[in-house]
Amino acid sequence: MTALRDLLLDRIATNGPLSGADFMAECLLHPTHGYYTTRDPLGAAGDFTTAPEISQMFGELLGLALAQAWLDQGAPTPFTLAELGPGRGTLMADVLRATAAVPGFHAGLSLHLIEASPTLRKVQREALSPYDITYVDSPKALPEAPLFLVANEFFDALPVRQFVRDAASWRERQVGARDGVLVFGLSAPVEVPALAHRMEDTRPGDLVEICPAATGILSAITERIAAHGGAALVIDYGDWRSLGDTLQAMSGHKTADPLAAPGEADLTAHVDFEALAEAAAPLTHSRLTPQGMFLERLGITERAQALANRLSGAALSDHVAAHRRLTHPDEMGTLFKVLGLTRAGSPPLPGLTS
Repeated sequence: MTALRDLLLDRIATNGPLSGADFMAECLLHPTHGYYTTRDPLGAAGDFTTAPEISQMFGELLGLALAQAWLDQGAPTPFTLAELGPGRGTLMADVLRATAAVPGFHAGLSLHLIEASPTLRKVQREALSPYDITYVDSPKALPEAPLFLVANEFFDALPVRQFVRDAASWRERQVGARDGVLVFGLSAPVEVPALAHRMEDTRPGDLVEICPAATGILSAITERIAAHGGAALVIDYGDWRSLGDTLQAMSGHKTADPLAAPGEADLTAHVDFEALAEAAAPLTHSRLTPQGMFLERLGITERAQALANRLSGAALSDHVAAHRRLTHPDEMGTLFKVLGLTRAGSPPLPGLTS
């Protein structure tokens, strides 16, 4: 039994069942036993691998897309270049390397990273050692300036609440305890104003997830872009509208029971992109675009061919596999989606359409 599970059982015994969001928050961010506060979860030695760790092409193309958006908006200076949840710093390192030749881009940027994990901050500083980094705990602390931001696999890790529909109301799915074991259960019927519109497209027994934390995060980003210009790229797995239980645990690159070992596995849920777009109003949002299509529009195949000319043997095989993994419909190509956010009237972001 993990130390965190003991703490959660005590808390439930004292205060009653936890919402799904409270459970996720404790598992991921508990100050001494949380998953993100105690380890580097990425890569072969971790529990999952993200697109930037698969190939440098991913970060390079995102960086050039942001730089083109900056140029399309008149190259405002100074501006903020920011990333939500920068992982090991790999994505931002690739962004900065790819944009080094864009005139004025590096001279005008102020690099800000939003990262809660002390362990990952240390890894990021090493990956980005040539650059001056400003860390902030929340987008609310970002400068009042044009903002060009990327969030790759960030929103999927935010805590979600889950609700199961009754005939005319909702029951919240909660984490309780039975005989010393964590178990899922349902609350009494409750009114959920945020889900009033979902009565139209759901049936009794359907489960819907909401992510309260996403609204506050997006409001701060929206304020900067609406007031000063800029753009945000959100890349994650999910769909336009939430439906069904998507909470999952990953441990050692394999799925696990979310309740089995709190704090020892990564917990994520699919992103409801419609909710993100609504929370970002009055910004204009792009059409939700599959990652593979987005990367192809940005020229990933041409970039892959150029890199392949310098490779052979196992390195070439790995490179070809990485291109396929990022773009193919059977891998990350359609599971992951891209949403762009800009101020009304700004040119569309490269690779995306309105």
